[in-house]
Amino acid sequence: MSTIPLIIDGQDVVLPFHERQGTIINAYGQDSVRYQGATKELALRAARSSARAFVAWSNITPVERRSLLFKLAEALRNRAEEIKRVCDKEIHCGPLWAEIITNDAVGLIEEYGALTTSVATGSVPFIQNGHGLVLKEPLGVVLGIAPWNAPIILGLRAVVAPIAAGNVAILKGSELSPRTHYLLASLFREAGFPPGVLNFLLHRPEDAPEIFDTLINHPATKKCNFTGSTQVGRIIASQAALALKPVLLELGGKNFTVVLDDADLDLAAQEITKGAFLNNGQICMSTDIVLVTTAVAPALEAKILAILRGINTISVLISPAARAKVERLISDARDKGARIYTSPTTVKNVVSDQGFSPTVVTGLTPDMKLYEVESFGPVVGVMAVETEDHIMTIVKASKYGLSSSIISRNHYRALELAGSIKAGAVHINAMTVHDEPTLPHGGYGNSGWGRFGARWGLEEFVQTKVVTLHP
Repeated sequence: MSTIPLIIDGQDVVLPFHERQGTIINAYGQDSVRYQGATKELALRAARSSARAFVAWSNITPVERRSLLFKLAEALRNRAEEIKRVCDKEIHCGPLWAEIITNDAVGLIEEYGALTTSVATGSVPFIQNGHGLVLKEPLGVVLGIAPWNAPIILGLRAVVAPIAAGNVAILKGSELSPRTHYLLASLFREAGFPPGVLNFLLHRPEDAPEIFDTLINHPATKKCNFTGSTQVGRIIASQAALALKPVLLELGGKNFTVVLDDADLDLAAQEITKGAFLNNGQICMSTDIVLVTTAVAPALEAKILAILRGINTISVLISPAARAKVERLISDARDKGARIYTSPTTVKNVVSDQGFSPTVVTGLTPDMKLYEVESFGPVVGVMAVETEDHIMTIVKASKYGLSSSIISRNHYRALELAGSIKAGAVHINAMTVHDEPTLPHGGYGNSGWGRFGARWGLEEFVQTKVVTLHP
């Protein structure tokens, strides 16, 4: 069995004697994968390599950066089929999700490539008795920590924006999608990026505190971005704060779809089930809760359940622990009076402790754990309340604020309500899962702070300098 290497200073790195190597087992029981985990010394080597590379990289022209980014996009296109296959095998996402996140990744790289010259744009504000210049400069080394659930787009998102802005980056990939993240990191070599502009690390779960502490406290590291759970995000933010390093966080969500009384219920049911079950419900923007009035709920539930009965594929969660968490949430909801409906699928050719049938929970109430806790599985709860005003009261009280959607024929009313929802995105007549390279992406509250995407994402990775000239 070969070992997935790290990449430091342009070279693959595998330690002898299996030191710090981890293993993951495929959910279908076919094979296992071994990956090289970082040690403290390897993390320091990566940071030193990045610091050296920044000296030259920060001084090349935006036009040169743009050319390399376009070559990176082309390299991804050329190896897209291989990378999609690996991604599907590692996270069991299915061909559709692999296709979506690959296409989005190509678009993301090209968008940042097109924006490289604009990030260098400064301004000349008026000052008394002289001239003023406002300049934008790169930060230095940026640590990007990417998750497993959309490894292609999120792995690249963690590092492409910093690099486009003139920084260098260390990609800390996920031990649950190590080969996908390694292939993405290797594309930078193929595209001709200088050694050290992107270094790539993995680590075993038990080594996470040591490796993060080493990297965030290194003098060359100037910022960290993290996409993952709110629980881990709190740890990242607190440790970075002690080092006085800023962070960009895209964390968990508890995403609502609001169905107004005038909604097209066929459209609503279609968008709700897509948003809930895409990638096995393992998306930060997945539809978690449907809010609808009691007058409309029976008809909407009937349409959702009709779609559920037509689903004939099993969801495969990322780990036995993930499945156990979802089972506990469903059990708690059932014990507290909810009605549980599952698709007519059976677990076949899947390790039984990772397979889970798409599930709809009706009669959801605030005392159920499913109401508060992000399931990160193929589960959606339907909650019926008396009035639309009550619906909005519930939405506004949420501690999370990543994504949401409103289904209504009255576009003006939907836009009005969208303005009152405290979330990073509100999608009207569409599912909660939506992101594009030209849009900002991020959350409110416990869903994090800062924004990825387009010019907003580039602004996260530059600092502002004022220069004045006096006669």
